[in-house]
Amino acid sequence: MITRRDLLKTSSIAALAGPFVRHASEIDAALFARSDDGRPKKRVAIVATIWNYLSHAQHMGDRFLVGYPYAGTWQRPDIEVVSLYIDQKPGDDQSAARAAEFGFKVYPTIAETLRNGGSRLAVDAVVVIGEHGNYPRNHKGQKLYPRYEFFQQIVDVFEMDGRAVPVFNDKHLSWSWRQAKEMVETARRLKFPFLAGSSLPVTWRFQSLELPFGCEIEEALMIGVGSSDAMDYHALEAMQCMVERRKGGETGIRSVQMVEGDAVWTAGVNGRWSQDLLEAALSRSDTQYGDSQHPQDLANNGDLRKLVKHPAAYFIERNDGLQTTLLMLNGAVGDYTFAARLRGTDELQSTQFFLPERPNVAYSACLVHKIVEMIRTGKAPYPVERTQLASAVLDRCLDSKVSGHTRMATPELDIRYTAPRESHYCNV
Repeated sequence: MITRRDLLKTSSIAALAGPFVRHASEIDAALFARSDDGRPKKRVAIVATIWNYLSHAQHMGDRFLVGYPYAGTWQRPDIEVVSLYIDQKPGDDQSAARAAEFGFKVYPTIAETLRNGGSRLAVDAVVVIGEHGNYPRNHKGQKLYPRYEFFQQIVDVFEMDGRAVPVFNDKHLSWSWRQAKEMVETARRLKFPFLAGSSLPVTWRFQSLELPFGCEIEEALMIGVGSSDAMDYHALEAMQCMVERRKGGETGIRSVQMVEGDAVWTAGVNGRWSQDLLEAALSRSDTQYGDSQHPQDLANNGDLRKLVKHPAAYFIERNDGLQTTLLMLNGAVGDYTFAARLRGTDELQSTQFFLPERPNVAYSACLVHKIVEMIRTGKAPYPVERTQLASAVLDRCLDSKVSGHTRMATPELDIRYTAPRESHYCNV
């Protein structure tokens, strides 16, 4: 029986949950205190840079607290947030209010957070959300989020207490390819499940495209938008989740080069990236810009150069010879699209990685669902090497940028892995 106390609790949760909860019927998830089968819920620690409105910690962390929409139902994960570490607390910080409402504690150190105030590791999983906040940038423009430092402090607890639990790391592992490599090697050495990355590989796709497992890809092109180091990472990982499905799996990166300005268009004229793939990818966009009331044929009519004031191209050559390109086209489109040419068919494969608008940021529910899967099963649904490779490619492409846009050999990016047969994107 739902008591008056339950209803009062539900009402207060609705007030706090902000953009995710609109009706009391949506939040009976707040009334569950244990798993449906009576087993204790998995205990989770969150380690984050900042928790304010529309930060990653807020729109992902809240989903562990109140549930989330997925596959046509309101998901009620058998997970309980028991502790939280926040690195920065600006004036609009929400962490204290969330902790008071949902009954967990905010600790001053990561070690105390993982031990939940005790002397030993006291959680079943750790969720690291190192995105947003006031952090410096280096000479390459990379924002120096302390994800690696957070990870090291988490691992220190694992080693001191003789036990390790699954870890999720939001977005790229680190701004440094060396640090990213060390993180993956440490997880492998201590044998704990390690999941990482952005929402794009698991969000909805328009059309619902899954490249055949083991297909032969002749060329691939990704279109992205947004600022460097933040949004280009999303695009690189989205492209990676597609091309990793090719015959032989991912073979690593032979070389990278980043060019900007007119050199981007010159490269297209010279055949370094495919006009056909550009057209296929642009045709999947539903946020094309320009002066006309109706979208133009941006790939062929010359408006693309007029709209994109500062184009950038990331050229990525794989060890097996596959050429892949990311074009950042700010000013022309507002979404992320992909196209590829497969051997054995004349039909180009293309899709849009769909990112619903604010305030609900519904695509993060797709990612949280995969985090929950790892916590429940003790197995990462897709390999962390995908995120390691995308992190490393971005770092080395920015090295190319600050070194005069030169081509850089990358023997250190010999990162090989096999993708899962299931793509794990949201198609339900």
